[in-house]
Amino acid sequence: MRFGLNTFLYVSPFVTDSVKLFPKFKKWGFDTLELPIEDPSHIDAAAVRKAADKAGIAIGTLCAAMGPGRDFRGTAAEQKNATAYIKALIDQAAILGAHSVIGPIYSVVGLIGAHSDETKKKHFDLVVKNLKPLAKYAETKGIVLAIEPLNRFETDFLNTCDQGLKLVKAIDSKAVKLLLDTFHMNIEEKDQAAAILKAGSLLGHFHACGCDRGTPGGDHIDWKPIVKALRKIDYKGDVVIESFTTDVKVIARAAAIWRKMEPNRDDIAVNGLANLKKFFKKKK
Repeated sequence: MRFGLNTFLYVSPFVTDSVKLFPKFKKWGFDTLELPIEDPSHIDAAAVRKAADKAGIAIGTLCAAMGPGRDFRGTAAEQKNATAYIKALIDQAAILGAHSVIGPIYSVVGLIGAHSDETKKKHFDLVVKNLKPLAKYAETKGIVLAIEPLNRFETDFLNTCDQGLKLVKAIDSKAVKLLLDTFHMNIEEKDQAAAILKAGSLLGHFHACGCDRGTPGGDHIDWKPIVKALRKIDYKGDVVIESFTTDVKVIARAAAIWRKMEPNRDDIAVNGLANLKKFFKKKK
């Protein structure tokens, strides 16, 4: 198991020059990084890979930014744009040596509303139709698509582990798994550990966040049953801190971060990593 950090905590957009952050993250003790790629043109994947290798830190995942115009249940143009975007991320992940492309790979973030059962089925079928060929493409590249349920305030499409598993199973590909996030689960799941156990071998990635999207371990979330559940399903993937602050204005607005979560954003990374290492420390 590796501990990682999503770079949204420090920069948006992530560009090739952002690799100057890598030595600091390595010095703090992170094993791997999660890079949100808002536009594939923002980075030279080969140069980023070279910088990561030099710093001695892995690029484990690329995080999809499902912004306006990228929607697998939207218009024909939005579906086409989303397909081209995810395909480009798969290509970049392969160059970077990443194991997966992760996030709400189904619809634009922030799209919420009440829908009839007929419309819900139409949306679901469209997402499955669009993701099936992308899953086949990901298989050829050795990349996993890890689909993330978000809380009800960020999407009306996929909120729970059960809904996520339904989508993963409908796509029916070894390249498609589930991503669970403690922040979203804290809102949507009745029992986080139970959700992890239900995901089982289909859990492909894991986000560690505080209930306020701050420091994991600096809030009310009970990590003991979460760690126990991850061990019970023999989860060996990455555990990544995905927290946001007011320092990165664009992401702060998108994630509704209106106040400082900690006095210093470094505290989220440094203290969060220390907490995770303590929670996951092997018993003698």
